[in-house]
This record gives sequence, structure tokens and C-alpha cells, in this order.
Amino acid sequence: MSDLSSYKNARGLVETTDPENDDKPLFRRPGFDGVRTFGEMDDIIAAFLKQSREDQGISRAEFAPLVGLSIPVYGRYERAFSRMTVTRMIHLCELLGFMPIDILFEAAPHLWGRTQEEAEDRRTLTKLIERLPHDTMRDLIRLLQRMTPGEKTADAVASIAGA
Repeated sequence: MSDLSSYKNARGLVETTDPENDDKPLFRRPGFDGVRTFGEMDDIIAAFLKQSREDQGISRAEFAPLVGLSIPVYGRYERAFSRMTVTRMIHLCELLGFMPIDILFEAAPHLWGRTQEEAEDRRTLTKLIERLPHDTMRDLIRLLQRMTPGEKTADAVASIAGA
């Protein structure tokens, strides 16, 4: 798309600044309460990690070696002092039993819907689907394929499902 203005408008992007980006202009999609700074999202992710670990009944001292880090280094993730890589997030998902979507939803729920209610409904649906037995998932995929208008979408779902 050659028209950058149309591109930004189509995605609902607004110009903003962020201290993490040396207050240089950048474009973001506002969330339900405006544009969160990168630091605010880091704080939310850190709180999610800490709560997930505590929900498992594991102390930071017990958990850090499972991550392959010293206690102070792991603690930086839970205090939003260090940012994790995607591969580290995957590792933490394996250890703490959450899905990547869980931590991402906490930081940016607006990516799941136009309203808070729509985003929460999508998240609830995703969580329900995650718990379905495989055979039931396959049946649900076939049902959704019949309900979804347009060949492209049905073909894409079929290729994902391996049907």
C-alpha cells in the first residue's frame, strides 16, 4: 500500500511518543484507556509473571533455577527492569503453564476486539477452546467452516486444522 495515511487510518494508528523511544514520534493503536506506554505494558507483564509464579506456590528463589537464571536476574523480569525475549516468554509459558496469549492479553487487550467486552468475549472463547478435547476441536472447526462465509476463510481454517 503506497498511501501511508490510508495505511495508518485503516489500522487506527495515532501518532504518539514514548519515553522508551526517546520521545521520538511513533504510531500506535490506542487501547481502551488510550495508548499505554511501553513501560506501563512492561509493568503489567511483570505483575502477570509474578502472579503466575505465586499462583503455582513457588518462591522466586525456587523458580529462578528452573529458568536457568540467578534469583536477582530473574527478579528483574518480575520488577519490569528487564524485558524478556519471545523465546524467554515461551520458556516461561512452559514452566508456569500459561499460553503466550494470556500474557499478551494482559498488556494489550485491545488487540482482541474493538471494545473491552468484545476483547473479553474473544479471550473467554479462546480459553474454552484451549480446554476442548482434540476430537471436539476438530468438530468445532468443521462447524465454524460451515458457518463462515467465503471460500478463502474456510480454506484457511481447513489448512490450519489439517482437515
